[in-house]
Amino acid sequence: MTEPGFFSQEWAVAVGEALAAGPTEGVRTDKLPMYWDFFDKVRAGYASSWALGCRDLPAGIAATPAYLHVEWGGGTVTGCRIAGMDEQQKATYVFGMDYADWRALHDGYDAQRTVMYRKILVEEGNVLEFFKGIYFFTECLGIIGRVPADFAALAVH
Repeated sequence: MTEPGFFSQEWAVAVGEALAAGPTEGVRTDKLPMYWDFFDKVRAGYASSWALGCRDLPAGIAATPAYLHVEWGGGTVTGCRIAGMDEQQKATYVFGMDYADWRALHDGYDAQRTVMYRKILVEEGNVLEFFKGIYFFTECLGIIGRVPADFAALAVH
């Protein structure tokens, strides 16, 4: 089975399914139960949307910049798709990340370090409200990074 192309609609569907399923048991064993209690509490009441951008997608992938638009409600993902600039403006939070950093995340770079070292930035939205649920976000970013994506046909010029 071939992997969906990075930032393709098929990849977005797979991301939505992975986010809806949540962290695997293997991932959950790496942290204390109280950490996951907090994660589950935030998730249960989360009703925001994210536009996770890739600033420098190689030509021919999607409109540049493109966004992975994730909508949350009722404790789960209610929508996940690739969107252009017009959808970015409708998101609660807009994030920007370079292609190389997306690739590194998919190659196993730590999601918490991705946030901590400012490889992904909050570009729009209430930063204080966002950071109240930062552990929820970083775990979700880790889930996104573990969704297989085909980068083979992509090359940054």
